[in-house]
This record gives sequence, C-alpha cells and structure tokens, in this order.
Amino acid sequence: MDRRNFIKLSGMGAGLATLPVPVFGQHIDERAFTLQMDASQSRSLADVALNAARSAGASYVDVRIGRYLNQYVFTREKNVQNIVNTESYGIGIRVIVEGTWGFAATNNMERDGIAETAREAVTIARANARYQQEPLALVPVQNYGEQAWKAPIQKNAFEVPVKEKADLLLEANARAMEAGANFISSNLFMVNEQKYFASTEGSYINQDIHRIWPTFTVTAIGENGFKTRNALSAPVGMGFEYLDGKPDEKIAGPAGNTFYRYSYDMVEDAVAAAKQAKEKLHAKSVDPGKYSLVLEPNHLGLTIHESVGHPLELDRVLGYEANYAGTSFATLDKWKTGDFKYGSDVVNLFADKIQPHSLGAVGYDDEGVKCKQWDLVKKGILVNYQAIRDQAKIIGEQESHGCCYADGWDTVQFQRMPNVSLKPGSVPYSVDQMISDVEKGIYIAGRGSYSIDQQRYNFQFGGQLFYEIENGKIKGMLDDVAYQSNTQEFWNSCTKICDQRDYRLFGSFFDGKGQPSQISAVSHGSSTARFDGVNVINTGRKI
Repeated sequence: MDRRNFIKLSGMGAGLATLPVPVFGQHIDERAFTLQMDASQSRSLADVALNAARSAGASYVDVRIGRYLNQYVFTREKNVQNIVNTESYGIGIRVIVEGTWGFAATNNMERDGIAETAREAVTIARANARYQQEPLALVPVQNYGEQAWKAPIQKNAFEVPVKEKADLLLEANARAMEAGANFISSNLFMVNEQKYFASTEGSYINQDIHRIWPTFTVTAIGENGFKTRNALSAPVGMGFEYLDGKPDEKIAGPAGNTFYRYSYDMVEDAVAAAKQAKEKLHAKSVDPGKYSLVLEPNHLGLTIHESVGHPLELDRVLGYEANYAGTSFATLDKWKTGDFKYGSDVVNLFADKIQPHSLGAVGYDDEGVKCKQWDLVKKGILVNYQAIRDQAKIIGEQESHGCCYADGWDTVQFQRMPNVSLKPGSVPYSVDQMISDVEKGIYIAGRGSYSIDQQRYNFQFGGQLFYEIENGKIKGMLDDVAYQSNTQEFWNSCTKICDQRDYRLFGSFFDGKGQPSQISAVSHGSSTARFDGVNVINTGRKI
C-alpha cells in the first residue's frame, strides 16, 4: 500500500495499536466474490493434515482452513480514490510434539502439499522441544462433532454492487460539503472470514463471519486554523443492512447528536459533522480542572479497550506479551487477594465473544472452543482475566474462555482480546437524568487521540465533541479537552451508569498485537456513564 493510504488507515485506528491492513492492491475491481468454501471438501482436506501429522508423531493437531475476503472503498469529496479487493485461501496446521508447539502453513491446497506441510509442523515442534522446559498442559475441550456458525447478516456486503457503496460515500461527502465542510474523506471497510476448524479431539467446525465499518473525517477551515470531526459510527459484525437507509432504535443525544443501536445513517452523521466541525472553530477553550465527565458509549469504548481490555489479557499479565500495548499493572497477586478494587461498586465489566452484531462474535474460537461470556470485574472487584487452553490452568480455570484467534490461515493463533464491555445500570436512568445531576461537568462524544503507559495504568484521552455542563444543563461546545487519570482511580470514580436503553457498541476494526504482528476486530459495549472528580487538561494551551 502507498504511504498516503497507510497514513489514512493508521488514522482510522487512532487510540488503538494500529497495523497495516492485509496487502493492498492499487486497482479498481468490480468483480463479485462468488467462491464459498465447501464444507465437505474442507473436511476431506483437514483429515489429510490430521492424519499426516499424527503419523509423523504429533500427540495433538488442529487445522484451520481459511478464506479471507476484504473490500475497501476510499473516497474524497467528489472522487473515488481507490477500491481494493483482496482474497486469500490456505491452511494452517498446529501440532504438539513432545509437549511443544509447532506450526506450518501453505496455500498449496493439493493433498500432497497439505500432508508435507503437516510433517513440517511436526519437524518444527521437535526442534522447539529441545528448548521447552515444561511440557504444554491444555485444559480439555468438548468434542463438538460437526458444527456450523454463520453471522446473522441480512444482506451480504460483498454481493452489493461497488457502485452502490461508492454512491453512498459520495452522497455523504456531497451533503457534508453543502453543510459547510471544506474537505471530507469517507471510507467503507468490509471483511468476510470463512473458516474451517478441525482437530484430533474430534471437532469439525465451519464458520462464516462478516464485519463492516463505514467512517469519515470532515474538516472545516476558519480564520485561525481548522477543525475536524470524525464519524460517530461503530464498526459491527453485520452485513450491508447496517447501512441500508432504514435506521432503527434511534437514540437522541443530549447535544443534538443522533445515535443508532444496530444501524447507521451515514449521510445524516456527515451533515451533523460538517456543522459541528464549523462550530468547533469558535468553541470555548476549556478551563483546566476537576470535572464530572459524562461519557457516551462511542467514546467510552476506547477507554474500556485500553484500560480494561488490554491489561486483562493473561499473557500480558504474565509478561509473556508486551508488543503493541506493553504488559499490565493488573498482576496475579492483585487478583489472588480477591479484593482488588479495579472500580467502584457500580462497575461490572464482562468479556464475551457472543454479543449479537459485535465484531468479536463467533460460535467457536480458533482452538475449537465454544464461545461464552464471563466476568472480569464484578461490583468493582477484579475477578478474572482472558485465557486460552494453555493458560487457563494458571488461574485455576477448568476450561478455556474461548478467546483464541489468528488473523489468517498462515498465522498461528494466540490469545486475543474478546469483546469487553461495561454492564448497563440495573434501574431506569437516562442520559438527561444523569446530566441534570451534574453541577460542573463535560459531556464527551466520540473517540479521539489518547496515550497510555506500558503498564496500561496512567493515561490521557481526548474525544470528538465536548459540551460544557453547568448546574444540570448543556451550556455550549468546548474545545481542547482531554482528561488524565490512572486506570484504578478512573474506574473507581464511576458513580452512575445509564440503563440498557442507552447500551451501544464501539469497535476496533484493526487492533494490533504480537510480533509478527496480527490484527483482530473487537467490540466494547456500554451505556453512557458518569465519572466524578476527573482531571481535565487544556490540550491547546501553550506552556
């Protein structure tokens, strides 16, 4: 990919560990993706790998056959800048020999090529075994036999004509320009993962996963510079129905923004963004100090991702992983006491890979473990981490949490963040009620820039839109806002959470981890929440 597109994509991941997306081609291709993996053929090929690896001496084997489709559409103002299709198909084979992992992969899908690759994985495991000090111990997993899981989409985005997608983006651009934007770039990212898993434990699992993310950046120019406003969309595990022009479950924000639970009106948001970017040119610069913060879900999801999702990955806690986010302050000694106050009593944070329409939703993970939901923080107390089959026994779990993932057939699966979300309040409580109880505060919408240390503890977060709250009322727009805190102090300052009616998903489409690096997609749900006594700084004031 060229430098301009790399920078563009890196910007899309602001606030998250960013990586280049799968290989880009500089071409326009309107062909339809028609090939669908055949389950019976995949089983036959998987058996070739299983049998070859066992015959070569493997005590355990798992096989992942994958077909990965990506389509990205880029526009700016009146022009389509790029349309990119990528397609990848191959097989990854992981084995245990002498208590040690080995892995090999190939895109040679002939039976002889697959068998040779399986034997190569065994050879690699034997070589690794010379350095293995303690044999692997996997917690058991059920033999599920033949299973299938498909994302509950209504309209396959890959079957929608490219022109229709481009026209939608160009309409959003045109309407934003009419509303006063000086520049706008808009993009649409679509992913389809077709994955077939088989193992020597007897499971044969076929899955079809879909994700979509519409987004844009609007720029308004004034006498003293420029201001931007990014889309308030959430990437989701849905089909093109997310953008089909039939928004449902509208949620009215207190500052005039409209949110949707499981749909998105891109044109409406682009028009609002243009007006708000212009308003930001004249917004009052914030006075630093202590404030009550009212954080809406699209903003709060990023804070959850960085201060809860990453530090509770067990490999980071153990110091086994430090790439693209560092290790973790939430060490085992804190969990073992059973009373570590991660947050206030109203804070309940849970992990899962089953929330409908979330980015992380699948039926089974990449170790063939059936996915589920589990608690991480309960009534403010740290109660668990995120663990896979070779980690679970370390924290006394009898089964994997089902959060193992690889981003391609040619990459080895490892522990990845599941969806991590904040449970909504249990009693009826609206955003308007929350704001009416704030004397001095700031309402923040949308995700912005951030920084956090390598222990996932001390941090600073910005946003897209900021509104001053005084004596229970929204006064006007603010600018140059960021808040500073540390993870434990911040979550212990949480005093109120709105109920289920306000619950929405935020998402990271390109979340990075590992070396060699891999990307994954993950959602974070919450309702609007209030945090009291948080330190706010002015990011525009020169010292």
